[in-house]
Amino acid sequence: MEDCDRRAFLHRRTNRIGVNAEAAAAADRFPAWSVPETKELLAIRAALDRRFSEMKQNRMLWISVAGKMKAKGFNRNDEQCKCKWKNLVTRYKGCETMDPKALKQQFPFYDDLHTIFTARMQKNWWIEPENRAKDSKRKAMTERLSSEDPKRGKRRREEDERSNLKEIMKGFVEREKEMERQWREAFRVREEERRLKEKEWRMKMEGLEREKMMTWIMWREKDDERREREEARALNTHAFIYALLSSFT
Repeated sequence: MEDCDRRAFLHRRTNRIGVNAEAAAAADRFPAWSVPETKELLAIRAALDRRFSEMKQNRMLWISVAGKMKAKGFNRNDEQCKCKWKNLVTRYKGCETMDPKALKQQFPFYDDLHTIFTARMQKNWWIEPENRAKDSKRKAMTERLSSEDPKRGKRRREEDERSNLKEIMKGFVEREKEMERQWREAFRVREEERRLKEKEWRMKMEGLEREKMMTWIMWREKDDERREREEARALNTHAFIYALLSSFT
């Protein structure tokens, strides 16, 4: 029994160490968000909140957010922006029971998130009466058609079906155009990143080439100096030997 408890304790400690190491590695890999950076993320996210609520697959929107962040000078990818947004929303929801005085000190982005969610609720309040009005209008039209002549009612229903089909096709075309626009924006961002990386690589290669050339020039200069010293030493030796031989004769 004691052996089992000891093994369980060691296993928990190993897992805790592994989690801490992963957290430290993640912190080194992704730098912490600054206050201006977080403010800019909330401003961009607020501008796109309606599109986020309309689209279920919103990865392209997060790529667009990352592109706008990069245009502002903040180098963040779409996953980092999405993760930061979720963390901010979680903290905002946990602030309901906090003291209002200590709220802004512990969570300075509460007002920004409150503005976003308040605007979303107001929009939903406007949309709900409009939907109810449309439903009542559709119901009244259905009752009126049922009381009319069957042939006219059938013809009116066919016209309504064609009109609904046109609206559906129009909405489909608009969504396709929006997806294509988002894809082009993401492609432009990736192309810009590739161009910047290629430019940086070319500058590094040019620097290495210049350094190589300077090293070769320095080596040639030192080699020329060495040869000059050897030639001068050889001339001095030759002159010394000649003078020595001359003294014997």
